[in-house]
Amino acid sequence: MSRLIPGLALAACWLLLLLFGPFLLFFLVMALVILIGAQEYARMAFPGESISFRAFFVALALLPSLCVGFVPSLGLTGGLLLSFLLLTTYILYRYSQLQDALLFFSRAFFGLSYVGFLGAHLVLLHQLPEGSSWILVLTAITAGSDSGAYYSGRALGKHKLCPRVSPNKTVEGAIGGLMAGVVVAALMTLLLRLQVSWFFLVPATILLTGVGIVGDLTESIIKRATGTKDSGTLLGGHGGVLDRVDSLLFAAPVLYYLLFVYHGVSVVSP
Repeated sequence: MSRLIPGLALAACWLLLLLFGPFLLFFLVMALVILIGAQEYARMAFPGESISFRAFFVALALLPSLCVGFVPSLGLTGGLLLSFLLLTTYILYRYSQLQDALLFFSRAFFGLSYVGFLGAHLVLLHQLPEGSSWILVLTAITAGSDSGAYYSGRALGKHKLCPRVSPNKTVEGAIGGLMAGVVVAALMTLLLRLQVSWFFLVPATILLTGVGIVGDLTESIIKRATGTKDSGTLLGGHGGVLDRVDSLLFAAPVLYYLLFVYHGVSVVSP
């Protein structure tokens, strides 16, 4: 029950936000998600750093989304470039105080890209035609494939998928997750009445499910490298924000560019 009730509450809030919430409210929610996710990453990657650095890191992680939402002329890459330049300036300022400046720089810029750059694509997705509906489809794919992988892995799993990163994940679970992802994607597109070809939806869903698995494994790498069990405790039995959105962060940019190619147009230039 410690996982079920919070999970249902989060799902209901997310559903209401995407079905009825205006863009500004969605943008503010995404800014909060990125803020918390960046804080969780900073806590894992830089446990000995000051609160002021973590606040600076969180601000840098928000820049890509802020540029997309409020200064679209800069675009997504403009926001990432700005955060990169500010981070570089900070590293140069503190260079003599850092034991391994390159490692510090690499961890910080990876975190900005992982949380800030990838997360900003959800804002871009929302701005596409029927974008909120596509985010619902994507959420259903990642959640459905995660559940499918869990149950099929428990029942049939024999071959380890990536044992040194996540020993509980199996090839059979991944296949079950792919199948579940296709089923929930088909159901969601029918419920939302999205006009999309099955020749696009099925391959796209398989790709998005695979990318979501990569996103899940990537967060496992971060937690293993930093000796962390969960990214945070905010969501109780569900862990932290990054524990819930790791697959979504990786899959959102892929879906955005797939739709960009499929429709041939984009609302906001990346």
